[in-house]
Amino acid sequence: MAKMRCVQVSSPKGPFELVERDIPEPRAGAVRIKVQACGICHSDSYTKDGIFPGIQYPRVLGHEIAGVIDAVGAGVPGWTAGQRVGVGWHGGHCGYCDSCRRGDFVTCRIAAQVPGITYDGGYADYMIAPAEALALIPDGLSAVESGPMMCAGITTFNSLRHSEDDASHGASFHLTLPTTIERP
Repeated sequence: MAKMRCVQVSSPKGPFELVERDIPEPRAGAVRIKVQACGICHSDSYTKDGIFPGIQYPRVLGHEIAGVIDAVGAGVPGWTAGQRVGVGWHGGHCGYCDSCRRGDFVTCRIAAQVPGITYDGGYADYMIAPAEALALIPDGLSAVESGPMMCAGITTFNSLRHSEDDASHGASFHLTLPTTIERP
């Protein structure tokens, strides 16, 4: 079987380890992404330090992922190999709990998923992601620019989008500048 490189943590507070693993196959409802870039976020420390409850180790960190769909699992409509995609903190949801029915997927009460915490993330050559976690990356945005947009960028953009003013919203505010729309 073909191999890939990944950086994992084998236990809470353990060191980063560069290891080789088999390239995973996508299950039904998921795709395999050839990772082109993955940002580093402070929230990765939740896995590194074992702070988030229920983490299963070893775990590959990373939730600011940009890459290309490499393989598509069964039952994944609308996505094809070769499409540029990103995956962020929201890495999947159940689709039927009260939060999901309201469209508030990131607070899913049944099956909230976060790459690098509940499943292996983007510190790897390849990763598997549920189809509902994918965001299409526009052609004009590089993978290096896209990765951080999947977490810090969307967090800051949502803050700005829902605010009444144009004040700065934290250290990642600069990520939203290329995507903001002039306010009336």
